[in-house]
Amino acid sequence: MALVATGEMMQSDVIVVGGGPAGSSCARELVKHGISCVVLDRCEFPRLKLCAGWITPQVVQDVEMEISAYPHSFLTFDEIHAHIGPYTHRMQAVQHSIRRFEFDAWLLQRSGAAVHRHDVRSIERRDGQYVVDDRFSAPYIVGAGGTRCPVYRSFFREANPRAQALQAVTLEQEFPYEWQDGTCHLWFFEGGLPGYSWYVPKGNGWLNVGIGGMKTQLGRRDEHIRSHWERLTGRLGKDKVRGHRFEPKGYSYYLRGDIRVAERDGAYITGDALGLATRDLCEGIGPAIRTGIDAARCIESGSRYDPRPVEACSTTGIARRLLEYMFVRRSEKAV
Repeated sequence: MALVATGEMMQSDVIVVGGGPAGSSCARELVKHGISCVVLDRCEFPRLKLCAGWITPQVVQDVEMEISAYPHSFLTFDEIHAHIGPYTHRMQAVQHSIRRFEFDAWLLQRSGAAVHRHDVRSIERRDGQYVVDDRFSAPYIVGAGGTRCPVYRSFFREANPRAQALQAVTLEQEFPYEWQDGTCHLWFFEGGLPGYSWYVPKGNGWLNVGIGGMKTQLGRRDEHIRSHWERLTGRLGKDKVRGHRFEPKGYSYYLRGDIRVAERDGAYITGDALGLATRDLCEGIGPAIRTGIDAARCIESGSRYDPRPVEACSTTGIARRLLEYMFVRRSEKAV
């Protein structure tokens, strides 16, 4: 079905709220199956998106990405250096870094969907249709708008209340820098931080540094993430990032909790809007893309949508149990 404008109302098969990885992956899958959709996002792409920009080989596979043809910044790590206290573990694992500024815009443009810059204010259910601000109408709607997604707020908040013990807070900055150390570094639990900090080089002379931790645990100790940021930048200033004036920005999101309702009456919720970041490394891009694709396939086939099988952790075995305990279990016990 093609998009149809009726008066001032635009009619489609599906409205996707949010143009990030979840929304663009959902839209691309819908378009592949001949299902008309409109993507609504309050920002114009490309847009700044705070994120370490670390993607896995699974993400590359899920989005059917041909690395050699990708036209933007891209860097591959064959190993990651994980630091815990005085110990350094060289994890042999292929991972990649991208700039979300470029990656998200590329995904959205490639989707082939109609995209409208629109800040969603209200969503109503009328006669079997979802009506957004009296401008867009469709029998299906997909919430892919991140932590503050209006689809979550309108239809899923009561069924899936956010667990404060699973809220992560971060500070980070991405900037042009001619880095000399091309290795990805992660520092876990430094200074009692309930989380980790990172140094992620990117292609074409860019660098992302940041820090994240569990808000509940920080609050118990009357600490602020800013004090841990100062520790990180002090460390980086000694040998990795000299002479840079750091100006970080922050955000928060939720790690994987109980998923009670993810679909109802033709409304679907995906990615960070549902709180799907992994409970060990707090990685959200992979779960967002996977659930966006799954939601589209369920709309196309009429099958049941269930995001629970999407992996709750990035690591395996002892490492997973240790990281999940340090990041999440302590916070849950404190509530």
